[in-house]
Amino acid sequence: MWQWAVLIVAVAFAVLVVFLIKTLQAGTKTLENTAQTLKEVQKTMDELTYEVKQVVRHTNDITLDANHKLKQLDPVMESVKNLGNLLNEVTLVTQQYSHRMIEKAKQHKEKKEHEKREHGGSDNAALLPASGDSPTVRTYNATYGTGSGDRAGVQKFAKWIDTGASMWQKFRR
Repeated sequence: MWQWAVLIVAVAFAVLVVFLIKTLQAGTKTLENTAQTLKEVQKTMDELTYEVKQVVRHTNDITLDANHKLKQLDPVMESVKNLGNLLNEVTLVTQQYSHRMIEKAKQHKEKKEHEKREHGGSDNAALLPASGDSPTVRTYNATYGTGSGDRAGVQKFAKWIDTGASMWQKFRR
């Protein structure tokens, strides 16, 4: 029996060795497949790294080009700013001139009315034109009222103001 026992143990050991060999071969195949997969992943990563580096280089080139073009636009923007400042100054000067002219016209009207009262005559020229066809004359009439007499000088002056205002509006467009 002892021999039978040794024989059973030997057969069992042989069967165990066969199964272990098959398991080790399957493990070896799995490790080989894993190594192959890792090589492919490494190759793909190398290719992607190259492509990502190319994208970054192109992005940097585009950024540099955009910065260069923006720097070229700086003088244009400065000119636009200067033009805006100039237009503000022109508007301010025009406004001041307009106020002075209205004040002079008002003083002139008061002077004429004062002379009219002192001399008692109705032959003195009034400041406003007979017809209220121009916007400036209509505005002046609404503000200071109307008078009577010779108004040709003020009417010419009002037409000049209207012409200047329409030219200014055309220039602004």
